[in-house]
Amino acid sequence: MARQRTCSASALAVALVVGVFASIPTEVQSIGVCNGMNGDNLPSRTDVVQFYQSKGIGAIRIYAPDPETLRALDGTGIDLIMDVGNEHLAALAFGPDAASAWVRDNVLPYPGVHIKYIAAGNEVPDARSDTGSIIPAMQNLRDALSAAGRPDIKVSTAVKMSVLASSSPPSDGAFKDAYMADVCRLLANTGAPLLANVYPYFAYRDNPSDIPLSYATFQPGTTTVGDNNGLTYTNLFDAMVDALYTAMDKAGSPAVPIVISESGWPSDGGVGASIGNAQAYNQNLINHVGNGTPKKPGPLETYIFAMFNENLKEGDETEKHFGLFNGPDKSPAYPINFIN
Repeated sequence: MARQRTCSASALAVALVVGVFASIPTEVQSIGVCNGMNGDNLPSRTDVVQFYQSKGIGAIRIYAPDPETLRALDGTGIDLIMDVGNEHLAALAFGPDAASAWVRDNVLPYPGVHIKYIAAGNEVPDARSDTGSIIPAMQNLRDALSAAGRPDIKVSTAVKMSVLASSSPPSDGAFKDAYMADVCRLLANTGAPLLANVYPYFAYRDNPSDIPLSYATFQPGTTTVGDNNGLTYTNLFDAMVDALYTAMDKAGSPAVPIVISESGWPSDGGVGASIGNAQAYNQNLINHVGNGTPKKPGPLETYIFAMFNENLKEGDETEKHFGLFNGPDKSPAYPINFIN
């Protein structure tokens, strides 16, 4: 998870109008939860997977191949997003041999693990030398998976909101750099979704005077945002996601779905970071994702960040406090109900 997210707060402030709306779930589905491992007080990998099962959580994301976690996931039926790790992206892009070796070492030994997506990069920095590795790494991994008899595993990359040049109103969504259009075309050709890390928290943190807390946390209020296409937004999450959908439309890939590969709210450590706000956001997110968005109604596959607080996470103090639970006793950071 990167430490900076962008949202066009000035445009958002202009778009604010008054009304009263409430988000009413029309359909629910299983939520996924990301499992970060930057802590020295976390449960064992086996205990973590069993904990997912006990909570009825149907999907997990891990940020690097972890043999102990992969062995624990065997036969559970839990869906998995597995990152390659940004530090390996250049090697995977350089040639097919590295991708074949990666698949041999991290996929083929675990036929009983339901690997759904491989993330070739997570919030890759905007430098040309970094983003230039994304597409060849995706292609090489895709080819290696097909050659190994695993074409069912989709390869994508996880992006943050700063890939957009503009995001508010949602109908103004557009990619900042040309490479994202190429990424979307590759996803369209391979039937893979775009993985997107969407954090209303960071937009609110940076602009609390312009973005009402109720709008950022799915809570009923008097704030709505009108879109140039006639759609109405009662929460910031939907507006951010639809800005990404609009950008993909403009890039010529309107059929590519989005999977929310991270979203969450910290319970301590910064502006707006509290147990109450974190509980409100994450519970409302769980209750909401069955709706989809105004532009794309229907269930939206979503992964909350994160399962546990991570006391060794680098960056702002809030980075240590995104967990739904504490380690090692797995006590809840606050009450949360998962809906299957």
